[in-house]
Amino acid sequence: MAEDIYSTFKNAQFEFEKHHFKRAEELYSSFISSCLQSSNCEASHLSTAYNNRGQIKYLRVDFHEAIDDYTSAIQTDNTFEIPFYNRGLIHYRLGFFEEAQSDFKQALKLKPDFEDAKVSLQQTLLDQQEKMTRGY
Repeated sequence: MAEDIYSTFKNAQFEFEKHHFKRAEELYSSFISSCLQSSNCEASHLSTAYNNRGQIKYLRVDFHEAIDDYTSAIQTDNTFEIPFYNRGLIHYRLGFFEEAQSDFKQALKLKPDFEDAKVSLQQTLLDQQEKMTRGY
């Protein structure tokens, strides 16, 4: 990866950790664009950039855009459990329990000791059962 592209990624990470989300999103977008043009980036960095940009969109309640970024992260690196979990959270919040269940199970398949994914899967199953019991 070219040094300037990597520098953009590192700066995006720094801004993200400092909760400077607007700037972090701009830097992640720039990094993603550069990666897609050069096709010379590590999948793990590109997947992290998509995931973290998705997290920023999630915090802004732009759920559909966040799902798109999480899906891109998964397509880039399907061994990265975090975007499966994050996408599952949105599916759960939107009431798409089957999709949430699938995402949480995949996160657990990749990382069996992922406690948050275990708890979220259990809650999804309970809420899905409750929904079926109530008939809606």
